[in-house]
Amino acid sequence: MTSQMPKSYSIKSYTPRHETWPYKPSDFARQDERDDTDFYDTPRLVTHIDDLAIESLRDYYATVLPTKGRILDFCSSWISHYPDAVTQAASKGDVKVTAMGMNDAELKANKVANGGRVCADLNATPDIPSALSKAGVATEEGFDASTCVVSIDYLPSPLEVLKSLLSITKPGGTVHLVISNRCFPTKAIGRWLRVSEQERLAMVGDYLHFAGWKGIEIVEVSDGTVDAGRAAPGGLGGLMAYLGMPGGGRDPLWVVRGRH
Repeated sequence: MTSQMPKSYSIKSYTPRHETWPYKPSDFARQDERDDTDFYDTPRLVTHIDDLAIESLRDYYATVLPTKGRILDFCSSWISHYPDAVTQAASKGDVKVTAMGMNDAELKANKVANGGRVCADLNATPDIPSALSKAGVATEEGFDASTCVVSIDYLPSPLEVLKSLLSITKPGGTVHLVISNRCFPTKAIGRWLRVSEQERLAMVGDYLHFAGWKGIEIVEVSDGTVDAGRAAPGGLGGLMAYLGMPGGGRDPLWVVRGRH
C-alpha cells in the first residue's frame, strides 16, 4: 500500500545498452581516495538538494513507498525526506524504516528510523546484508522498498552494493535511486564528473541491470524549473527564478528505479 495515488511523471523505460559490464576500474577512481570514514566523520546536518527539490521528492515518494512493511534508506543521513503518510505510519509502527549511513550522529537524528540505525561504510565493504546483520537488523524477512538520495555517485562498487540489496528485497519490492546535479566532487567517481546528466542516468540504469534488477525506469521528478504559482527557493537564484529572469531555477531531480 502506497501513501497516495500516482502523479503524472515523465517516465522512460531503460533499454540495456551492453551485453557485458562496460565499465573499467578507472571509471570509479576518485580524486580523494582517502578513508571515507574520515571524510564523513563530522556531522553535516544540512540538506543536499534545495527545498523545492525536497518537496518534489516527498511528492514522488508518496506515490511509491509503502505505509506497511519495511523500507531501507541506504547512504542515509539525519533526514530521509519521506512524506507525511510514511512518517506517520512509522510512528505507529505500521512500517519499519532502517537508515544506513556513514555518520552515527546524523543517523541518531533521523526521526523516521524506527527499524534501526546502521553506521556502515559500503565503500570498504559493499555488502548491505552483512552490514545490517552486524548491526542486529534482521534481513530474512526482506525489504519492500529501498531509497538512496543523491549518493549513488559516491559508490566505487555499485554493482556489488546493488546485487547485495537485491538479495534482501522481497519479490515485487523496489529500489529508488535519487539523482540530482549536486555532489562532493572529490568523492564522486571519476566518470560521473566527465559525462552528461543523461549519461549518468543511463549509467545508473546499467548498474541496476547488471545487478539483476528488472523493470528499470528513469523518472523525471523535476526538470530544474520553478513551477508557475509556486514559491521559489530562497536566495538570489530563487528570486531570479520567481521573476522569470535567466539564471533562476531549482535543483533538477530524477529517480532511476527497479523491481525485484
